[in-house]
Amino acid sequence: MQHRGRDSPDAQLHFRFPQILACRCGTNAFPAHTQIQRIPAVMASLWDDLDSLVNSPSSFSVQNGERGTVKPTATFDAKEDAVSLRKAIEGIGTTEKTLIDILTHRSSAQRQLICDAYQEATGRTLVEDLKGDTNGDFKELLVALVTPPAAFDCHEVMRAMKGCGTTDSILIEIFASRTNEQIKALTEVYLTETEKKLTFDLKTEVSGDFSKALLLLAEGKRDESTTVDSDKAKEDAKTLYDAGEKKWGTDESKFIDILCHRSIPQLRQTLVEYKNISGKSLQQSIEGEMSGELEELLVAVVKCVKSVPAYFAERLYESMKGGGTDESTLNRIMVSRSEIDLLDIRAEFKKLYSYSLHSAIESDLSGDQGECVKAICGGDD
Repeated sequence: MQHRGRDSPDAQLHFRFPQILACRCGTNAFPAHTQIQRIPAVMASLWDDLDSLVNSPSSFSVQNGERGTVKPTATFDAKEDAVSLRKAIEGIGTTEKTLIDILTHRSSAQRQLICDAYQEATGRTLVEDLKGDTNGDFKELLVALVTPPAAFDCHEVMRAMKGCGTTDSILIEIFASRTNEQIKALTEVYLTETEKKLTFDLKTEVSGDFSKALLLLAEGKRDESTTVDSDKAKEDAKTLYDAGEKKWGTDESKFIDILCHRSIPQLRQTLVEYKNISGKSLQQSIEGEMSGELEELLVAVVKCVKSVPAYFAERLYESMKGGGTDESTLNRIMVSRSEIDLLDIRAEFKKLYSYSLHSAIESDLSGDQGECVKAICGGDD
């Protein structure tokens, strides 16, 4: 089965946020073109700056709840919440505000207890009733909130493989950014729901070197050691240099092996050593030596090694730029990172684009979905 490549990038950057509109109207000291040209330079400096990389914290080692915007509610009563949700759904017209207030202010574990209480009280699942009483992207967002994280990741992977062709961007985002534990959890859900191994089905959907790299990541067997071997990092950096920049043609297998197996701390040191050898960042070399889905995947891996929050800030920006919004990507990132590192993603977004994630959402989304996404965002910066 053929898989679709990424969509062509926009020919130019478009902005629909208040800060940019203001400068176009002459109320900002910077002309519009200055801000438009500034952002790619900021992104380039982010991904090329390796000075503080080795000692900076990584989202791969963050415990759930530490840097999230959604926290468990202290005065929690699952049965009481279930009653409130039932009234909001079964009344004359669904009370969306109640749905948003409850589901965005409870942790995922608490939402699962609410689901249990709701089914016990009504004989129906909360997911079924949300699907029946809401619609569109707002419905998808609420369903995502009441789905356990591993099941949500699994369902997104299933959606990426559904129908004719594969949505590679979803697979790349999930397998480049998730920990071994998260990948193993989603593959267990996949096995339970389909009675098949995820890696077996992935083999039928993707091909070539992209398939080799994706399948390695989907096994969830990346080294988790926190000890860095400096000599090994230098050796790997030279191997990568010899396999790409130094020769005519590229030995992709060396890039796949190192980037999909080594631990995050080890890869961070390798990135530093690679730049010492080649004078370029590894990301620049991959972008120059490769193309298509393999390039996208390995660049995503390198970005996540450097900074998962910055990677997702960039993904969120991309989902909202231009003439329309990619709601499914926006929903997936906001929900999946809400209890992990969304505070850090907000900080990176502000650093990169000079306006807050909250203001971007406010300008880009409206109605119930907009209110719900803003509630997950958790505040302005």
